Amino acid sequence: QVQLVESGGDLVQTGGSLRLSCTASLSTFGNNVLSWYRQAPGKERELVASAASGGDRVNYADSVKGRFTISIDNLKNTWYLQMSSLKPEDTAVYYCNIVRTHWGVAYEYWGKGTQVTVSS
Repeated sequence: QVQLVESGGDLVQTGGSLRLSCTASLSTFGNNVLSWYRQAPGKERELVASAASGGDRVNYADSVKGRFTISIDNLKNTWYLQMSSLKPEDTAVYYCNIVRTHWGVAYEYWGKGTQVTVSS
């Protein structure tokens, strides 16, 4: 049973910073894409940031470019989302995700989410 465990969600004021962590029970080395998604109340889940496990192929949602940074520590099977200059519209449940491709088959796993609330 693969498990992804997020941490770091909190209540923070506008302009503040948070760092989310996601630790996987499997190795992040290899042909993997590691991502962060978020879902605000009444909205669909959206991709926030993603990166290949080698640290390349980094993508960000336009709404977070220049404010959020995804990073990976393969030795710890952990990836992070450093969030700065937070805005109330960043309030959401944040989910980590890994897509692991093995022998041409993609396996996708999700964490249970961590709440980020940005007060105005």
